[in-house]
Amino acid sequence: MGAQTAKSILMTVDPIGGVWNYALELCRGLLQADIAVYLAVMGRRLNAAERAAAQGIAGDVFESDYKLEWMQDPWRDVAAAGEWLLDLESRVRPSLVHLNGYAHGALCWQAPCLIVGHSCVYSWFESVRHKAPPVEWHRYREAVTAGLRGANLVTAPSQFMLAQLTKHYGEFSAAEPVYNGRAHDKFLSLGKERFVLTAGRLWDPAKNITHLASAAAQIAWPIYAAGAASGPDGNEIDLDGLQLLGELDPLTLSRWYGRAAIFASPARYEPFGLAVLEAALSGCALLLGDIPSLREIWADAALFVAPEDATEIVRSLAKLISDSNLRANLAREARARALEFSSERMTQGYMALYDRLLSAPPQITADPPSGAAAEP
Repeated sequence: MGAQTAKSILMTVDPIGGVWNYALELCRGLLQADIAVYLAVMGRRLNAAERAAAQGIAGDVFESDYKLEWMQDPWRDVAAAGEWLLDLESRVRPSLVHLNGYAHGALCWQAPCLIVGHSCVYSWFESVRHKAPPVEWHRYREAVTAGLRGANLVTAPSQFMLAQLTKHYGEFSAAEPVYNGRAHDKFLSLGKERFVLTAGRLWDPAKNITHLASAAAQIAWPIYAAGAASGPDGNEIDLDGLQLLGELDPLTLSRWYGRAAIFASPARYEPFGLAVLEAALSGCALLLGDIPSLREIWADAALFVAPEDATEIVRSLAKLISDSNLRANLAREARARALEFSSERMTQGYMALYDRLLSAPPQITADPPSGAAAEP
């Protein structure tokens, strides 16, 4: 550790996707290093289970339902959230600020500011729609650009995601990626059963769950799907053919991972994929979309399919179902690879970045970049 060490962190988080589990995992690791984390929740308020999960591992939890920057017409909320966050900083006086979003990087923080880029609208559109977002997203791009340039340092959970941020928003102060991690002892093989599992934001076209739904009638095993079937703006997709489990608590979901022989995620876009990591730790054979980020993380420890090739998805699932040796070999390789993405490795990576931020000479800043959290 450096001469200056973080004692407390103000961290933004939302409970809508994988960022929530990522944040709790990091909180546990930082707590063991005697670093308190104050969570500032946006997007929606926590449910009882989420609130209970944060107890004891977060220094305190501050809840709000301010819209996130990628939601419909969010800018008044983004501005109000900025004022709220600055007030929180003045109250808790953290060593540094850790943002799991972009626009608020342009605020005038008193403490050094780290941004972690988990995904973004422009890279989502490129991967999923194969085109640029429509004109109404230009303000989002301006806000993200300002936030990235305003932060002292930016990282992401994969090299792919860091490269996407540079591609779509220009240069900023970038660090090496810090890969996500999970505690391996929470995910165990429980004796594999004859079914396929998928999990995550089922409503998100990036996950490509509709191709799994259409494949379900053509393979011998059922496909179970855990997660939300409708998005925060009410958007839904046709999932007929899948056995829908709904949103499961972490313990119940871990048991489904433990029983599933195959985990399928033929994603079009997945900057990291915590659900894939959890499934691999649970001894599932992986069927994944053949995209750069999943290749980066899983190398040869999965069976890869072209996301847009429905026939290949069916054929590959059938191959895994019929070949028990292939399943067993892929499951072993996936778990061995997954063990490299440990909670300890992730925590150490962030602590190194925190030390780097606190050891840097103070910056003399001009007025904050325009467009970050301004009123319409």
